[in-house]
Amino acid sequence: MKSQTMKRLTTLVLACSISGLSWSQDLAKDRVVGQLEVVTTFNGPMPTGVTVANDGRIFVNFPRWGDNVEYTVAEVKDGKTLPYPNADINRYVDGDDPAAKLISVQSVVVDPSGNRLWILDTASIAFGPVKPGGPKLLAVDLNTNQVERKIIFPADVALPTTYLNDVRFDLHRGAGGMAFITDSSSAGSNGIIVVELASGKSWRRLNDHPSTKPDPVFVPVVEGEILQLRIPGQPPGRFAVGADGIAISPDGKTLYYCPLTSRHLYSVSVDVLGDRTKSDAEVAATVKDLSEKGGASDGLESDNEGRVYLSDYEHDAIRRLTTTGVIETLVHDPRALWPDTLSLATDGYLYFTANQIERGAGFHNGQDLRQKPYVLFRVKVDGTKIH
Repeated sequence: MKSQTMKRLTTLVLACSISGLSWSQDLAKDRVVGQLEVVTTFNGPMPTGVTVANDGRIFVNFPRWGDNVEYTVAEVKDGKTLPYPNADINRYVDGDDPAAKLISVQSVVVDPSGNRLWILDTASIAFGPVKPGGPKLLAVDLNTNQVERKIIFPADVALPTTYLNDVRFDLHRGAGGMAFITDSSSAGSNGIIVVELASGKSWRRLNDHPSTKPDPVFVPVVEGEILQLRIPGQPPGRFAVGADGIAISPDGKTLYYCPLTSRHLYSVSVDVLGDRTKSDAEVAATVKDLSEKGGASDGLESDNEGRVYLSDYEHDAIRRLTTTGVIETLVHDPRALWPDTLSLATDGYLYFTANQIERGAGFHNGQDLRQKPYVLFRVKVDGTKIH
């Protein structure tokens, strides 16, 4: 039987040679979807968040996860990053007042007014315990480049294990609007933090609700490998992170969110979420599992038509959930290595960072496989930013 098999294989090789084919000829490969444009590249620390103001100004942030981070928030100008709103507030050392400095920023978002940049400070360095008094939400007036608001989260809202991840706003709710923040902690409780912007009061919702927790049976696969925590001298560990991506509907009625390690998208009623007279059970009763979305997401975004944009770090992709429940693929590109934050701008482009988180040392026995530069991409879409 082996002899017959070898004869057939030899005949096939000869036939291919006679017909002019070669084993080295290009074979079919993944299709590229979408036309990515490189906005800028980063040769220093790894970025996570990006946001674009109505006038085109671009802001990014660099969390203090282990890279040498000189400033944790920056404005991108002429392809370079400059500390924002100033260098001093970005300069944190042990012993400084945690409330007075930016310690480790995970997210920056220009709110729907277009006049304010909100900065979400985790106050957690390298995913360690939060610095007491440090977890905060700052508003910077983009006309004056001065901090105009500072909301400090109390210890019963930003827990010692909390990791403030991303934030969205409804400026039409209440006296001065509300903010909604995901707590993506990998070491403690997960949930949604609600903030009254006028009063500065905040509270936790959906605390350790199954929808905010990591999917217990989900196994992420990135760049063809199972993504696990691989620490030198330790057996491989499960990568499990809670509520991360967040987006809000244009009418402010629905909040969308997803754990980082899950392929499910969830929604909750903002009317109930933001009403302090409602019980936790009443909030939980409005949670909907919108089913699997094709891959695991880091960042989410939404547009004025009510569609939800979904990063897909498992497949180097960006997808979009339509109002009829159809999931479209807007981007599939091997350069989109771990698409992180999504930001829809008024110029009709969707901006996103690609930062190769899956190649970090914590996943590869202490070996950092990230390849600089990191990239800020954009892709033209037919959606408009929520105002």
